[in-house]
Amino acid sequence: MALSESALISIILPVYNGVATIGRAMASIQAQDDSHWELIVFDDGSTDGSVAEARRIAKSDMRIRVVERPHRGLVPALQEACALAQGDYLARMDGDDVSLPQRLSEQRDWFALHTKGGLCGTQVRMVGETVYDGRRRYEHWLNANTTHDAIERELFIECPIAHPAFMMSRAAYDSVGGYRGFDGPEDYDLVFRIWHAGYTLGNVGRPLLAWHDSPGRLSMNSPRYGEAAFRNLKRHWFKAAGVGEGLPLFQWGAGEVGKRWLREWPPGTIEAVVDIRPGKIGQCIHGATVIRPEDLPPPGECYFLIAVGTPGARTIIRDWCRDKGYRECDDYRFIA
Repeated sequence: MALSESALISIILPVYNGVATIGRAMASIQAQDDSHWELIVFDDGSTDGSVAEARRIAKSDMRIRVVERPHRGLVPALQEACALAQGDYLARMDGDDVSLPQRLSEQRDWFALHTKGGLCGTQVRMVGETVYDGRRRYEHWLNANTTHDAIERELFIECPIAHPAFMMSRAAYDSVGGYRGFDGPEDYDLVFRIWHAGYTLGNVGRPLLAWHDSPGRLSMNSPRYGEAAFRNLKRHWFKAAGVGEGLPLFQWGAGEVGKRWLREWPPGTIEAVVDIRPGKIGQCIHGATVIRPEDLPPPGECYFLIAVGTPGARTIIRDWCRDKGYRECDDYRFIA
């Protein structure tokens, strides 16, 4: 369903002990050039004055609702806040981030152009004292994926849409069951489910969210957002989405990234592991024999997952696969 100019956008802003930043986040929504929205500030049991600050701001703006609950955690807060929302579209926001004034209007424009649109984010600009080279690489990677095809291609590498930049159609959100509580990343899981349901995904092609990164951020500390939890979720969706179903499965990559995957595959899952280093050929690594790329079965007779971390390796491997007739997504996928 395309997003009309009259459709209400509900912004879901959970907060837990965010008194230092909640006012700035709320002000960035009030400064939007699209004014047809409601903001639900959902306080998850704060003890630092966050509620008082949110209520002070809400007094002068009837579009803002402040909801107080005992502390239960992020996912229950998101579930209840989305249930309370009245809009046909649900947008996310975190209490320490800032949305640029054009964010909602440009996401509204994206939905107007995509009749099967389910989930749209934006490019981001990461800010904060802990934004080092690794986070900048992630920012660059995320911002390069704006179209549905690009997002689908990179889907098993990392979550390709920044959670605090989400805007979802209510229909898509409800049809997949909304946020799910489990021992893994709720945002990435929701992206997978909306994708699997056949909706279009996208990112607005310019940075419209200042995404604050800090050592205390939940995603930086909880095991739910650790590498092992992400790999578990990806393995689930390999099976659920039928990736390579019915074909022998190979893994390309026996370096540090590849070994993490090899250690965790159920016995017998991987036929062999591909590596380009002559000294590795013929070895057995975590139960998988190492073969050369040239030893892979031809296109259509195998599926392989590429787990490499060396800078530039993905480009080189894509070129090799194209020259040999393998098609990305149909015959292989990159993973991380």
